Amino acid sequence: MSGETEKYPPLLTAQDINVHFGPRSVLAHVSLTVHRGEIVSLIGPNGAGKTTLVRVVLGLLAPDRGRVIRNPELRIGYMPQSLAVDDILPITAARFLALSGVTDRSKITRALDLVGAARVEKSQLRNLSGGELRRVVLARAILRDPDLLVLDEPVQGVDVVGQSEFYDLITGLRDRIGCGILMVSHDLHVVMATTDKVVCINHHVCCTGHPETVSRHPEYLALFGPYAAQRLALYTHGHDHRHDESGEVVPLAGADTHGHRHG
Repeated sequence: MSGETEKYPPLLTAQDINVHFGPRSVLAHVSLTVHRGEIVSLIGPNGAGKTTLVRVVLGLLAPDRGRVIRNPELRIGYMPQSLAVDDILPITAARFLALSGVTDRSKITRALDLVGAARVEKSQLRNLSGGELRRVVLARAILRDPDLLVLDEPVQGVDVVGQSEFYDLITGLRDRIGCGILMVSHDLHVVMATTDKVVCINHHVCCTGHPETVSRHPEYLALFGPYAAQRLALYTHGHDHRHDESGEVVPLAGADTHGHRHG
């Protein structure tokens, strides 16, 4: 997918981003690009600056140096890391989505349907499970048909069983909406199956590229340990191909020209 997307101008480019909080350097010389149809995952240890970079990308925080270039009229949908819902607040999922400014009921229903949450449209937010609530928040992010989805830890609060389904949902949304996705994730074990490009940061860009290439990079292994590459490979979903150093698809033995595995 990423080879095709890079034929088009990027939706967003962050160039040489530097951010300081007082004397502490949080981001130093960080750059990335996101193209339409591409899923880019930001990974790194806690406190590495991932959420700070997201705030810069969204225009919520001005960098001390560097700039963010956005396509003209770029529409961004944002899914925050968490949403606190007051237990005494009487608000349905549909009403919560309408608070975004989109009051067309058909658009609200469509967004909930796209994320597999149509059944909770009239349910109270306080009664939803963690997975259902995350789907509603994701529906809010896609209400305005965004060109770029920015997802900060999208499976936070979702049980292990639901995490893989949620990542599959995100990939499906990318294909149906035709948007680009910038995603912050700690879930190394599913990054391989859902991402076109990984940007590994620890205040600076440690390494970037296709997940399989990044998983062998010395800085990546130093951050996440010698078994990190194996953990990444756990959720390849029986892939019938591999990627070379440039990220190009190379069919495995026994796969036909359509990529189906035989035997």
